[in-house]
Amino acid sequence: MSRGDGIIVFKDVTYEYDATRPILKEANFVVRRGAKLTLMGQNGAGKSTIFALITRQLRPDEGDINIDPRTTIAISRQIIPRAELTLTVKAFFEQCFKEKIYDLDPKIDAVLEIVNLTPTEKQRETFKERIVGSFSGGQQARLLLAQALIQNPDVLLLDEPTNNLDVAGIAHLTEFLREYNKTVLVISHDADFLNAFTQGVLYLNTQRRQVEQYNGNYHAVVRDIAAQVQKEQRENARLAKEIQANKDKVNYFASKGGKMRLVAKRMRDDIEEAEENKVDVRREDKAIRPFTIEPHADIPLEVVKLTSYKIIKNHEPKDIECDIVLKRGMHLQIVGPNGIGKTTLLESLAGGHTKGEEVAPGVKIGYYRQDFSNLDFDKTVFETLMDSMPRKVEEEMRSIAAGFLLFGDVMKTKVGNLSEGQKGLVAFAKLRMEGAGLLILDEPTNHINFRHIPVIAEALNSYKGAMILVSHVPEFVEKIRIDEVLDLAKKLR
Repeated sequence: MSRGDGIIVFKDVTYEYDATRPILKEANFVVRRGAKLTLMGQNGAGKSTIFALITRQLRPDEGDINIDPRTTIAISRQIIPRAELTLTVKAFFEQCFKEKIYDLDPKIDAVLEIVNLTPTEKQRETFKERIVGSFSGGQQARLLLAQALIQNPDVLLLDEPTNNLDVAGIAHLTEFLREYNKTVLVISHDADFLNAFTQGVLYLNTQRRQVEQYNGNYHAVVRDIAAQVQKEQRENARLAKEIQANKDKVNYFASKGGKMRLVAKRMRDDIEEAEENKVDVRREDKAIRPFTIEPHADIPLEVVKLTSYKIIKNHEPKDIECDIVLKRGMHLQIVGPNGIGKTTLLESLAGGHTKGEEVAPGVKIGYYRQDFSNLDFDKTVFETLMDSMPRKVEEEMRSIAAGFLLFGDVMKTKVGNLSEGQKGLVAFAKLRMEGAGLLILDEPTNHINFRHIPVIAEALNSYKGAMILVSHVPEFVEKIRIDEVLDLAKKLR
């Protein structure tokens, strides 16, 4: 087939996750050979499900998915499953292949260089025996991409590839994808990253369960979709006004009797037609409701004292002396490259007293973990949020949950079965309910739909307790008051 032919074709594809969660209904779209496309849609809409249909991990209920014969496909997943965190680096790559690969070591070396995770000369001999779970979140993101690239696929599927990557990592990945000459489909909420290399959008419309196809760079397509939503809203407002005026006339004419009743009947027919012409404005336009996180009372003036902290240099911990006091109402940002120890420091602070790190007694900590491992994946959303309520009032809990788009069948779903974006919304709903005096936030925009991010930023900006934030998203951090910055890499320079 030529470069312009369809390498992946969805024809009238219908798929339901279960009886209550339809994902696609007679959906049609084409991916051309060599295309670089964004797959876009609301959290939980089914973007990752489409990837699973493409990789044959899932089968459609109806319709056909035609993939050009002999096409190889590899996916860079959002996260490393917990069961794989205990594998060595070499075993992590070996599992990509059905048969034993005898020249695997040089292939691993090559893809590690591509993702900018090359070990030093001192580390080279033991690097492939290192346990995957010992890497930082950003380094794990690079391993996920390397695992896909080592398969040399014709189609590369990227599911949130920039999550946990630092600025240098995102720049490195962007440049690689610009030069990459094969087919790429990417799910991401990083608008600037997408705009740098994608040429079109596959838009999953959850209202119609269809995939709409748009050509053009990412920013232009987002503007087109926003304009379409506004057009739908204006047309609905016009029809609603017209319908109400006609209903008022019908009531008046019907009361007059005689020929006026016939006029009223014809007008009722016009009203029914106008009602049918109204369109459902797509739910993807919804953002979470504005919210605040109210800290508990009696927070001491000095919330956190740091006299030392650990950084990771050449995979070895190193103690750094400091004199930092985080006071009530202060916002501290921790910065540094992937693998230096940001998450390790946050986990240490959240877990209790460690030498050189002290959280004042009585301070309640709200911890947003980047891997959501402090959520119970076996509990439903309903159970999780009810457990988070100081006063167990179901009506109040449901009202707060609805503000985070958590309602209906989602409330009955186990947390482990949610999309990563929905897990993030559950985590924020918990923080809203718990009323912590110290917020510890580790990459809180990972997986989160871009429409929600300004709302979250405003909530954090106005937070009156003490806050420690790690984020690699400058546009997000710019919207939040930051009183002090701790650069973990400063002592390495």
